[in-house]
Amino acid sequence: MGVVRTIVFPALRLLVWALIAVALLWIAFVRTNRSEDAVATPSAVVQPPNATVTVGDVTNTVSLQGTIQADPATTVKATATGEVARVRAEVGDTVEKGTPLFTVKVTVEAPPSTAAPTDPAAPPAAPTTKTVTVTSTTGGTLATLDVLPGQAVTIGGDVATVSPGTLTVSAPLTQAQQYRLLAAPSTAKITVPGGPGTFECTGLRTGNPTTPQQQTPDPNQGYVDPYADPSASMTGASVSCAVPPGVQVFAGLSATVDVTAGTATGVLLAPVTAVRGSVGTGTVWTVADDGTQTETRVTLGLTDGNDVEVKDGLTEGQQILQFVPNTDTPSGQSGAYGAGS
Repeated sequence: MGVVRTIVFPALRLLVWALIAVALLWIAFVRTNRSEDAVATPSAVVQPPNATVTVGDVTNTVSLQGTIQADPATTVKATATGEVARVRAEVGDTVEKGTPLFTVKVTVEAPPSTAAPTDPAAPPAAPTTKTVTVTSTTGGTLATLDVLPGQAVTIGGDVATVSPGTLTVSAPLTQAQQYRLLAAPSTAKITVPGGPGTFECTGLRTGNPTTPQQQTPDPNQGYVDPYADPSASMTGASVSCAVPPGVQVFAGLSATVDVTAGTATGVLLAPVTAVRGSVGTGTVWTVADDGTQTETRVTLGLTDGNDVEVKDGLTEGQQILQFVPNTDTPSGQSGAYGAGS
């Protein structure tokens, strides 16, 4: 028994400690290296998704956010130089073109004498006066009348303004929206939150505003967002149309402007994310049965912002890349992929 306690047990204890040390060394070096190798090696390859060219209908409706604005007043100018004799209208009056606003007493100097130098000097002729009536140059409501009896006025000076009393809906355009409205119609559907039901406005115009808009200074002016979509930047252009008479809306209210610029039925459609370019011509990448990708030029038509009409270059059922290779994914869509071979 003494031999077991003094020799066998200590030997077994040393053997156990040796096994523990070997196990720790294996975990620390061998297993760690294998784990690192496994992490460094990719286990899957992500393939870019495909889309199928389909046949369907597309309506090019552009929805814009705008405001209702009062049409600018017309300035009336004095047509004579003299003294105001009588004011014949008041602010707030309804006037027509030609309505008298006030009269001006004009002094007319006597013509120079035509007598011969040898004739006796004649007394100078007294000046005469005449009355000129200043009238409204347009119809509407007299908004201002800046004259008083006895006041001196000068020909060409601003003396009054006439408001037409009409309203216009105006909405700014981004680059993408302006391209979609190259062939804009003459009408639009207007919806005013909390106001009357949707109504149609006429005389739709596209272009730069006729009057400068007051802009709030941008604290981030000069900063360029690298992730911003360039097609979403504002162009300074706008669409506008007249509010029909009898529709009760007010200047300063917000409004949604829906402009429908064409409809196509039974046409080939492709996702806009699959096309490089959006007006006239573009490029897509077709995918063959063996996975080969080929850059293909196509002719484009209408778009609704999600799908675009393909007039030439593709056939129904053909497979194409869902996203243009080597470009950032548009906002709100998942996946960006490089070009395949």
